[in-house]
Amino acid sequence: MLKVGIFGVGHLGKFHLNNWKEIENVELVGFFDPNDSTAKEVVEKYGLKRFNTPDELLKLVDAVDIIAPTNFHFELCEKAIRRGKHVFVEKPLANTIEEGKQIVEMAREANVKVQVGHVERFNPAYQSVKHLKLQPMFIEVHRLAQFNPRGTEVSVILDLMIHDIDIILSIVHSDVKHISASGVAVMTDTPDIANVRIEFNNGCVANLTSSRISMKKMRKMRLFQKDAYIGIDFLEKKSEIIKLKTDEDKDAFTFDLETPYGTKTIAISNPETHVVNAIKEELTAFVDAINNNTPTVVSEIDGFIAMEVAHQILDKINAAVAKG
Repeated sequence: MLKVGIFGVGHLGKFHLNNWKEIENVELVGFFDPNDSTAKEVVEKYGLKRFNTPDELLKLVDAVDIIAPTNFHFELCEKAIRRGKHVFVEKPLANTIEEGKQIVEMAREANVKVQVGHVERFNPAYQSVKHLKLQPMFIEVHRLAQFNPRGTEVSVILDLMIHDIDIILSIVHSDVKHISASGVAVMTDTPDIANVRIEFNNGCVANLTSSRISMKKMRKMRLFQKDAYIGIDFLEKKSEIIKLKTDEDKDAFTFDLETPYGTKTIAISNPETHVVNAIKEELTAFVDAINNNTPTVVSEIDGFIAMEVAHQILDKINAAVAKG
């Protein structure tokens, strides 16, 4: 039985709590949260023990789930890893690049499992296409959200765009060559809307737009590669593929298209998606990695690289603002 402790039981923390209770062979030992009203609510609703300090809780667990604000990630990760505890930590991995580097190094030295909460990796829409031979040369992303004060302690880059940065880096197996970025702080002191162009050494270009002050929600990624277009709708949890027909496209809708290069047969398909709870899936994957001693799906290195690119974007935006 894996003993788990929770750090942070706010809005997202309660979602994690509900899902932990459904995962087999896991014992929730208790939680730490400095907010008295939030803690009281959780004790009354879940009957879960509240610990007064992180150290008291760490003595009794095998693994921790850190859903505290980003500026507390490093402190809590350090306490856990130095005691040999496995760590699930919400994205972004840490507040600064230096903190992220230290977490990666500590995890390597302690030989513990660390998984970063890039939950879109477990989205059914992405799961339905990730097995394909994805070799995009152009990527277009729109991630738009309505304004919510929760989570605004970090910029829209680290709050929203980092999801797409992580997905793109997991698909495009190439180093970043150049980044162009612009952003505007509207409702907070950090960028609330941003547009970013990432150029990779293999020639792929990704254009990302993220906003947390939109009237409507949107979470779409479009991949363009030779002979194929792949659309991923993270919000609606569905995907579509439009490509030149091959022998594998027996069940796809097809039609012929006259081009200057001859007649091409186009295949259109909507891969089957399975309704899943992505948070439960990521927490279950973390448990499986511990029990089976296998790599985590989103490692601390994955989390650090996504965070590193996000900070490069922020540096570009800040430099542009400084120039006026």
